[in-house]
Amino acid sequence: MPLIELTYREGALSPERRSSLVVRLTEVLMTWEGVPDTEFFRDATWVQIHERPGWALNRAGGPVGETTYLVAATVPEGALSARRKAGLIEEVTQAVLAADGGSDDGYRVWVHVHEIPDGNWGADGKPVMFGELRAAAARARAGAAAPDGPGRE
Repeated sequence: MPLIELTYREGALSPERRSSLVVRLTEVLMTWEGVPDTEFFRDATWVQIHERPGWALNRAGGPVGETTYLVAATVPEGALSARRKAGLIEEVTQAVLAADGGSDDGYRVWVHVHEIPDGNWGADGKPVMFGELRAAAARARAGAAAPDGPGRE
């Protein structure tokens, strides 16, 4: 049940670049989480865009010059090892810089990984447990995908 929130200055990305980036961020997050590429896990991977007016984003006490990006990836606790977090951060940074098309200054992209403790994430009015998600992924890899989600056989 991962979520990526991308915050940047309004107008920094064309609609085409933004759409391509949303697809790429979905792929990157799913890859580093190690979930199978199924309809269920794609549906459960959200990307939310937060475009802000230029005055709302500041750096060094004033409005930013070259666009800066904040990417917040929220995942269940235990979903990402230290190696997977590092890979996610690197690939997300590369994807954002490629979509931006400006300088390759990686310091313009900050990536925060937020881990939600088990039982503190809910969907469909119920807590979502990481063990259920892990089991659903294992079933999907074995060819017995759970189309209705974890724990809902």
